[in-house]
Formats: sequence, C-alpha cells, structure tokens
Amino acid sequence: MTKPQRFDLTDLRVLIAVAEAGSLSRAAAALPLALSAVSSRLRQLEDRLDLALFERHAGGVRPTAAGEALLEHARRILRAAHDAQAAMDGLAGQRREQLKLWANTTANSTVLPAALGRFLAEHPYLDVTLVERPSREVAQAVERGEADLGVIDGGYESPGLVVLPLGRYRLAVLAPPGHALAAGPDCSFRELTRHPLVGLPDGSAMQRFVEHMAALAGLELHVRARAPSFAAIARLVLGGAGVALVPESTGQGYRDAMGLALVALSDDWAERELKICVREWASLTPTVRALAGFLAGLD
Repeated sequence: MTKPQRFDLTDLRVLIAVAEAGSLSRAAAALPLALSAVSSRLRQLEDRLDLALFERHAGGVRPTAAGEALLEHARRILRAAHDAQAAMDGLAGQRREQLKLWANTTANSTVLPAALGRFLAEHPYLDVTLVERPSREVAQAVERGEADLGVIDGGYESPGLVVLPLGRYRLAVLAPPGHALAAGPDCSFRELTRHPLVGLPDGSAMQRFVEHMAALAGLELHVRARAPSFAAIARLVLGGAGVALVPESTGQGYRDAMGLALVALSDDWAERELKICVREWASLTPTVRALAGFLAGLD
C-alpha cells in the first residue's frame, strides 16, 4: 500500500529557503512568511518524516545529511512543477513565460544586451529578469535552478553544467586624458602594471583572471580602488584614481562620452571568451533551449 505524501510544495519552498538563508528568520523574510509559520512548517515536516533535516547552531542552521538529500529532490520537484504550470498556461492560452537570466558584469556590458534584445523582439510572450552577479554565483544559481540559464567568463570552470559559446571580447586600457599610457596606440600588460589600477571586486572572474596573469608573469598589481561596475570604474579613472582594464567595446562608449583614452592591450591573452551555462539539456524547457541556442548561434 502506498504511503501518504508527507510534504507539499510549500514545505519544499520553506526547506530550500531555510537551507539557502542559513537561518529561519532570514528565510521567513525572503519567502515572505511569518517566522512562526516557517518554524512550524519545518518542525511538522521533520515530525512527519521522522528525520532531523537541520542542525541548529549559534549562527543559525545547516542541513543534515537527510536535509541535503531532500533538498536535491525538492529543487527538482519545484522545477518540474514550474514547467508543468508553464505548459498548462500555454494550453489555456496564457502565453506569457518568465525566465531568469544571470550574467556577469562583462557580459552585461558587451554582447549580451543586444543579442537578448533581438530574441525578445521575436518572442513577445516572454519576459526575462536579468540579474548581474560574478561568474561563480551565476554558475551556482544555474546549478540550484535559481536561474534558468547564465553567462559566465570563459575561464571559469563549471563541470556540472552544459556550456555553450556566446562571444569573444578584447581587453583594452582605459586611461584619463594626458596619462602616460594614453599617448601610444597600444601597451603591454607589463607596462600597465607600472601604474595604479582601478579594478573589479575580488569575486569577479575577470579580475581573478587579470591577477592570475600577473602572478604568472611575476608582476605585482597596485589596485588602488575596486568598483562593482564598469561605469563606476570609468568615473574613478576620469577622476585620476588610476587606469583600468575593460572590454574594448565597453571602453569605446566611455571614451566617446567622457573623453577618456582607450589603448589596446598588446598581449595575446587579451582576447577573452564568454560562455552560456545551462543544466542538463534534456531537462530544459523549450523556451530556455531556444534562448540558449539563439545566444550561442545554433539556430
């Protein structure tokens, strides 16, 4: 005889929220639900399963082995429920779909917006939420099912995901007018490291790549300031904080709008790649597959 089901979709959403937030109060705020409701649901779920799903500690909670096992199933079940609802909405004539696309700063300032705009123009029923995060967080969100697809730096490894090419970009040096580097048509990375720099935050894949290349060459970087976006970096460069490495196409906009100098980086590795990442291809909805294929130039 089949045993009765011991949880529902709301239980699974609470389980995931608590695991990701690391505390009941933060999970309650994120859902949003009353703290008492989150605590009660979690306690009743553990009682029905006769298993401890979380360990309590001074800083919050962490999943037990049983909790980790249920989390994997919960994420898969909620993705399936979302897909089922989307399919039924389509049959009912409710054609609008919602997708979450996470991308790193470089993608959002270079090739992604124009390509995404073309796809949306051809798919008027589709709404996309675009979230900007470092490549590591993008890949993790795709793995968890929090993002439908992501765009990451080509140098970032994501073994659990399917990876497709998106496009290439070249790094160039953004400098204030009159700076020593502004006079030449190009400069080497070695020359660049002799000057104070403005960079992206530590979590950025592009910044880690630049620092890795400096370490390989035995060079030291003097990063005077770090900023979360290329727009903020350009303002710091204009103010005289230092020079910066930016995608060439992005730098052209700041050169034209702000009068900054843009100088080619002569090193061979200055050409970089962006990649699309998705979960297992067979598990994707038709729309996610269509968008990933469009961005990768497969259709």
